[in-house]
Amino acid sequence: MYVPFGALDFLERAATVYGDRVGVVDEPDQPAEPWKDLTYRRVAELARAQAAGLDALGVPLGARVAVVSPNSARLLTSFFGVSGYGRVLVPVNFRLTAEEVSYVVSHSGADVLLVDPELTDRLADVPAKHRFTIGAAADSELYRFGTDPVPWTPDENATATINYTSGTTARPKGVQITHRNIWVNAVTFALHAGVTDRDVYLHTLPMFHANGWGMPFAMASLGVPQVALRKVDGTEILRRVAEHGVTVMCAAPAVVNAVLDAARSWKGEIPGRDRVRIIVAGAPPPTRTVARVESELGWEFIQIYGLTETSPLLTVNRSRAEWDGLDASERAEKLVRAGAPALGVTLRTDEEGEVLARSNVILEGYWQQPEESAKALAGGWFHTGDGGTVGEDGYLTISDRKKDVIITGGENVSSIEVEDALFSHPGVAEVAVIGVPHEKWGETIKALVVRAPDATVTEAELIRHCKERLAGYKAPTSVEFRDELARTATGKLQKYKLRKPYWEGRGREVN
Repeated sequence: MYVPFGALDFLERAATVYGDRVGVVDEPDQPAEPWKDLTYRRVAELARAQAAGLDALGVPLGARVAVVSPNSARLLTSFFGVSGYGRVLVPVNFRLTAEEVSYVVSHSGADVLLVDPELTDRLADVPAKHRFTIGAAADSELYRFGTDPVPWTPDENATATINYTSGTTARPKGVQITHRNIWVNAVTFALHAGVTDRDVYLHTLPMFHANGWGMPFAMASLGVPQVALRKVDGTEILRRVAEHGVTVMCAAPAVVNAVLDAARSWKGEIPGRDRVRIIVAGAPPPTRTVARVESELGWEFIQIYGLTETSPLLTVNRSRAEWDGLDASERAEKLVRAGAPALGVTLRTDEEGEVLARSNVILEGYWQQPEESAKALAGGWFHTGDGGTVGEDGYLTISDRKKDVIITGGENVSSIEVEDALFSHPGVAEVAVIGVPHEKWGETIKALVVRAPDATVTEAELIRHCKERLAGYKAPTSVEFRDELARTATGKLQKYKLRKPYWEGRGREVN
């Protein structure tokens, strides 16, 4: 028997088995009227009503629905109300500029745009056929109760979401994640993280990031209460761990540092000791940070590796029985590796050391970019753009990035996009943007600039110039002026030579 996978499967199980259990705790401190604690039965009703509301608007199956919002119950429900009923959700990074959001909405061909109230003014000029400010007023039109949605026969190979990511082009690429991708990622993630219906999940990770790494689906299937956190704050994370009995969360290394900093001034015992496991990705943090999570917080540290294009889970590194006799620092040295392949993932490296992957979590392709899709999936393998090694024990270690992407504070930044912004300044003749180590953010953005003849442009001026054109996190934090930049005989920039001095004495060129 063949039954196609569908994103709605996870919520349907939650509503059937855990219908009376509170499934979503909305962010209370937000400009839209919060949805009070929602049972999983109510979440299912809302998803169904949202699908019927899109029907009433005349939004056809397969159409795209873009949402620009921090974490909230409405965004979480949309994963099911949009994707679960045959349309395509486009969760957009709320930190992007209006121009960047406009590109995503236009490129995806979104019929509907939902915008958080705090972003309405900033994104006022972003057009869409149907545009709503998220909140109670929009709810009355977007949610039609008591009406059956247009039937959709699940197609596991249909695109469920399009997630835009920075990479090797100046413009972001739309990663097409299928229902099958979502299904396999959620189930294997829950398996490796040891999720049960006794867990409580805190959404510290933005839900737009690779669909919250699949946690809205994985947690729903097991009836896990999901607590929405709108804004990352170390003290607030600790408070919610204490208030809601949180047992698991996902985070970038910068979030881990925020919690460690907050723990220093926390009154009383750290909440969640010997109970919380924190799943970290984005860039491997230093071994000292991993050891501190265990010693200062008493939380379990789990490392994973993946990309938006892989739904995202490729590897998992969780402390194993063989390491129980090791001290915290020895365990940390093992845990900073990317990890062993997740179930169903095959990894290898090519002759240039690039990590290649095969799995059911690999993207269908890049939306409307067939050439980029063919390049990424050449030879039947996904080309990660990361350099690394696979040990005899199967564990992957990432050593550098072969594509022009910088990961700062968990956000991917295309160095080419930043270079384009800098080149638009008349005082810039040449520029190379690189990632350099940073204690808090893992990596930070440095611009190496050759001034145009007679130009007197300053560091502050160039940083301000970038912030006027790009999301703030994409702007360089420092600018270094050079007389020339290292190039090959054919004029190509040699970024590995430009990066090398800043990474001297480190075992790898990622942080």
